[in-house]
Amino acid sequence: MLARVRTAALWGLDAFAIDCEIDVGPGLPGFVMVGLPDTSAREARERVWPALRNAGLAPPDRRVTVNLAPADRRKEGAAADLALALGLLAATGQTPPEKLEHTAALGELALDGRLRGTRGTLSLAEAAWRAGARTLICAADSAPEAALVDGLTVLAAKHLMEVVAYLRGDGMLDRANPAPTDALEPHADDLADVRGQALARRALEVAAAGGHHVLFVGPPGVGKSMLAKRLPGILPPLEPEEALTVTRLHSGAGLRPPGRGLMRGRPFRSPHHSLSRAGLIGGGSPPRPGELSLAHHGVLFLDELAEYPRHLLDALREPLETGAVHLSRATGFVRFPARPLIAAAMNPCPCGYLGHPRRGCACPPSALARHAARVSGPVLDRLDLQVEVTSLTAQELAGADTGETSATVAARVAAARERQRERGALNSQLPPKRVRALCVLDAAGESLAAEAVDRAGFSARGVDRALRVARTIADLAGEERVSSMCLAEALQYRAYESRKFAMTQ
Repeated sequence: MLARVRTAALWGLDAFAIDCEIDVGPGLPGFVMVGLPDTSAREARERVWPALRNAGLAPPDRRVTVNLAPADRRKEGAAADLALALGLLAATGQTPPEKLEHTAALGELALDGRLRGTRGTLSLAEAAWRAGARTLICAADSAPEAALVDGLTVLAAKHLMEVVAYLRGDGMLDRANPAPTDALEPHADDLADVRGQALARRALEVAAAGGHHVLFVGPPGVGKSMLAKRLPGILPPLEPEEALTVTRLHSGAGLRPPGRGLMRGRPFRSPHHSLSRAGLIGGGSPPRPGELSLAHHGVLFLDELAEYPRHLLDALREPLETGAVHLSRATGFVRFPARPLIAAAMNPCPCGYLGHPRRGCACPPSALARHAARVSGPVLDRLDLQVEVTSLTAQELAGADTGETSATVAARVAAARERQRERGALNSQLPPKRVRALCVLDAAGESLAAEAVDRAGFSARGVDRALRVARTIADLAGEERVSSMCLAEALQYRAYESRKFAMTQ
């Protein structure tokens, strides 16, 4: 007898619907699964047969053929265990198949018949709903997350026998309610903790307001990491669409327990410089998102930027422009969203004290040249704000007033972002034509832009990014036009790039 149960599977972070087709026919007892299952999916028989037996049900003693359609897409994970078990019961006449007609099933089976949640439940539930399922039966742990999909009725079960009783008409399954959105917890790191460093604090505010990547360059101990770790505290909470995307990413990557609601806080990722290319960009088999995608709509902090291998940093160039990571493999094509706000920190030289007012640099010229080459020009060109953080004297530290709190700065950032939202995008993501239309310069501004190209060696992209930063500065001030003063401030945030260019002349 033939039975068919809908389910879904992940490939990378993309979920797609599956028809789990089960045929129980004559012949010697055996089991064959086709449709490109991976190892964990192929091991379903070793989970499902004991689960049926330990639940008091009769596993088939004839030849069983399972097809996971479509047959040309690889399937990973154990999300189809429940669908396989229900299909076997329907094919052997132990449950009526009528209730499975518009119903999908998701869940991993334990050997005693209990149901376990699976990663990526939100994406899997969305895929099942798009394929026509109007009811979803899944593990109770994952049900609140699946219920976030509008228009989908989610029934929660803790054990296989609860599902069997429901299908036989002997019991009911509880309808799951959507999981509550995560509480927005205040950040422990407040910007008021930073003493002095007015220029760096201002750059942090501009970066948060316009979504501009920022680089802090300075000797050890001046507060570069301290500043970067306070960036999430001045960013607004995730918008509903952003929250849905970020939650889907982290659920699919297995970073959130099953059944959690939408995320509100922006992610903050701080990988060590020893990570691999796949760890940063994404990859593997099956493909997994890297830190760049896990920080989507949040902050990716790259501390000790010059210690990252150059080929690793160069791999950031295309994603920083397109906002996505595209991976082509023999088994298929995968796209991961990747639009984080990058905050980076590095020392100015190997010893760390180049330009220090009281400690001399001991690095030979060859070491300085090698250090400067660790971050390529194309990568540096994509970092909109490049701020040199200086060391403060004891008198400056003692006399420094307590700066504004994160809440105060966050209010200005939110107001500036609201102005940009009315235009349709953050300033860092505006199309080039819109940048010129929104950044009309007067004669003084045009002269400043020309000097940046001719004297400081700015590229056309560098000028374009300076204009975007100037637009953000104007938004923070509530100004409609971009003045020459706004552009002058934006250009000073690329002082490190200008100095590096001058050193090569």
